[in-house]
Amino acid sequence: MDQQDILCNIIAIEAEKRPRASLEAGETGPATEQARLTAPARALDRCGDLLRRRRAKAEFGGNPDEARPRPTGEVEGYQS
Repeated sequence: MDQQDILCNIIAIEAEKRPRASLEAGETGPATEQARLTAPARALDRCGDLLRRRRAKAEFGGNPDEARPRPTGEVEGYQS
């Protein structure tokens, strides 16, 4: 997955994240709906993490293609 693919994924996931606003406003309640709405945010976090790591590798002389996505649980606890 190259940098352009990652950026395209981020854009697509960001568009899917919009329904999350409904959840936060209390307009959506069932647990299954909540899980569906939080999935894009988790995927966005993973893509953002991967993109940052690829850029760091390139900046410091590494091969960005060696960066791999981290598990969701590992990325979820990060602070921006």
